[in-house]
Amino acid sequence: MEQAEIQEQIYAYMQKMKGKKKLKEKDVIKKIVADNEELDKDTVKKALREMINVGKLMYSYGGGASSVEIPSEEYLKEKGLI
Repeated sequence: MEQAEIQEQIYAYMQKMKGKKKLKEKDVIKKIVADNEELDKDTVKKALREMINVGKLMYSYGGGASSVEIPSEEYLKEKGLI
């Protein structure tokens, strides 16, 4: 499976869960690996990290725990990504 396809699945899952539950990085990786038996954790982790590096996803911190989420438009404008 191509990296772009993995990233599409990650993004679709993140959109589905937006506003419902804060997802940890490992939760996202487990879900994508469970849905695609041919993928391994390292491949999915690499795709997820690439999405974070380009600003398509971001880490957020609250209550002593980190989570991964889709950034708001305000955040993207602030960082100069849009």
